[in-house]
Amino acid sequence: MTAATQHHPATPVDTRSTAPALEADEARRRAIYRVTLQGSVVNGVLPVFKFVCGWMGGSSAMVADAIHSLSDFLTDVVVLFFVRLSGKPCDADHDFGHGKYETLATALIGLMLFGVGIGIMAAATSQMWRFFHGEALGRPGWVALAAALVSIASKETLFRYTLRRGRTLQSPTVVANAWHHRSDALSSIGTALGIGGAIVLGEEWRVLDPLAALVVSVLIVKVAVELVIPSVDELLEKSLPAEEERFIEETILQQPGTSDPHNLRTRRIGNYCAIDVHFRMSGDTSISVAHHTTSLIEEQLRHHFGPRTLIYTHVEPLKPKQQTP
Repeated sequence: MTAATQHHPATPVDTRSTAPALEADEARRRAIYRVTLQGSVVNGVLPVFKFVCGWMGGSSAMVADAIHSLSDFLTDVVVLFFVRLSGKPCDADHDFGHGKYETLATALIGLMLFGVGIGIMAAATSQMWRFFHGEALGRPGWVALAAALVSIASKETLFRYTLRRGRTLQSPTVVANAWHHRSDALSSIGTALGIGGAIVLGEEWRVLDPLAALVVSVLIVKVAVELVIPSVDELLEKSLPAEEERFIEETILQQPGTSDPHNLRTRRIGNYCAIDVHFRMSGDTSISVAHHTTSLIEEQLRHHFGPRTLIYTHVEPLKPKQQTP
C-alpha cells in the first residue's frame, strides 16, 4: 500500500495529546493578558497626565513625551483586545483563524504614530529654526519637569515588574513590552534633561525643550516603523525566517524513512503560523506508518511553534530510480 496521506490543520490527529497543551497555552495567555492589563492602567493614565502637565508647563518636549507614552497604551490595546479577537477559533468564514485582526490593528496604530511623530518633528524643528533666527522661546514650567520625573519612576517600576513576569511566563511578547516601558523611561530622562536645562540655564538654553521634543519624535517614528514593517510583511504573506524553515525541514528528516522535504510554504497569522509541506517516503510504506510519522512531525512542530500552529503535510512516494541505458 503506498504512502499518500494528507493532514488538514482543522482536524488534529489526536485531540487527547493536544488538549493539555492547548489548556496550558490558554492559561499562559490569560496570565499574559493580566500582566498587560496591569501595565495598561499605568499606560492609560500617564499620557493624559503628561499631556496636561506639558500643556500647563508650556513644554513641547513633555507633549511629545506624552505621545510617546501613548504608543505604549496603544500597544497594550492591541494585546488586550485584538490578541483576544485573533484567538477566536477557525469558523466557516475564516478557515485560517482570525490572527490577521491583530496584524491589521498593529499596522494601523503604527501608521497613526508615524504621522504624529512626523508632526511633532516638524513642530520642534520649526521652533528651533525660529530660535536660531532670533525669536525668544517661552520658559517651560516646573510642572512639566515634575511630570517627567514621575514618568521616569513609574515606567522604570513597570519595566522591572513586566520583565520579571515575562521571563517567568517565557513570553517574548511580554518581555518586548517590558523593554518598551524602559524605552519610555529613557525618553523621559531625555525630556527631563531638556526641560530642566531650559528652566535652569536661562533664556539662551530654552532651545533644549524643542530639541528634546525632536529627539522624542525620532523615537516615536522608530516605534512606528517597527510596528508597521513586520505587519505589512505579514499582510503580504511573507514566509517565516530561513532558520525557522530549516528547522521544519530538519524536523521532517529526523523521522526514519523520510526524505526530500519540498513545496514548503509558511506564513504568520497574527500570533501563530501556518505550515504547508510535502515530503517523501518509500512507496512500500503502509498508510498507518505514514500516518504515525506525520503525526510525530506535526507534534514536534507544534511543540516548537505553538499548539495553535496550522499544519498541512502531504506524503509522496519516492521517485523511481532513473534507468541507466
